[in-house]
Amino acid sequence: MAKKSKKRKEIKKKLLHKYRLVILNESTFEEKISFKLSRLNVFVTGTLFIIALIMLTTLLIAFTPLREYIPGYSSTRLKRQATELTYKTDSLVNVLDYTNRYLDNIRMVLRGEIENNEINRDSLFEQYKLDPNNIDLTPIREDLELRKQVALEDKYNLFERNLEDLSNALFPPLTGVISQDYDPQKKHLAVDIVASEGLPIKAVADGTVIFSGWTSETGYVLIMEHKNNLLSVYKHNGSLSKTQGDLVRSGEVIASVGNTGELTTGPHLHFELWLNGKPINPVDFIDFN
Repeated sequence: MAKKSKKRKEIKKKLLHKYRLVILNESTFEEKISFKLSRLNVFVTGTLFIIALIMLTTLLIAFTPLREYIPGYSSTRLKRQATELTYKTDSLVNVLDYTNRYLDNIRMVLRGEIENNEINRDSLFEQYKLDPNNIDLTPIREDLELRKQVALEDKYNLFERNLEDLSNALFPPLTGVISQDYDPQKKHLAVDIVASEGLPIKAVADGTVIFSGWTSETGYVLIMEHKNNLLSVYKHNGSLSKTQGDLVRSGEVIASVGNTGELTTGPHLHFELWLNGKPINPVDFIDFN
């Protein structure tokens, strides 16, 4: 016990023993500053300084932009920006894909091509094969009247099946004699309307001009986009009154009858309708007489 007590006293004495730290002028040895220190004071002061330095460094890293310069450290703002850029990239890819498909459809319209989507009819017939001998196919009187009514409503109204809503009816672009009918078998995806050169051609519905220019085969061409994925195409025009991007109202003059392009045989309007990327017969929806 005596040895332990003696040892403790020696340690305490060493910790509390006073020392003097003196700063002298090197030339004159004049005393400038002096401090009374002990080992305990130095240890406590050093420990507090290290703790304060650690706390200050932590605060700088946590609440200042300096943390972004630490290798491997990523700020919340940078993560958020990276996430937003990823979403924008995905959106741009989708928009680019949609634009490419849209442009492909426009090219098909300009070239008068149809997608070759063949259906195996034999498999369909086999799947839904019925024996007509066991079915009474004679329509009743009410059915005949309903068919006539539906056919009348469908003839001149592409968007709505209601004759009272005349705002959705298609406006005839030109009145005249049809010299060549719509015939997909011969790859004639339009109706040709003969008319005097210079007569005005009008928009069939409200829409936006998405193409207005010249092609060697079809001369002056104008294409309009309408609602419900409908395109109207006007070819072999003598002149164009609208440019790409113009908003046009139904019945507004957009071009004049002409005889331009290599494939023309005289003054006429080559008029096409495309719905969802597929050509349709304009006579089913517009009266050209």
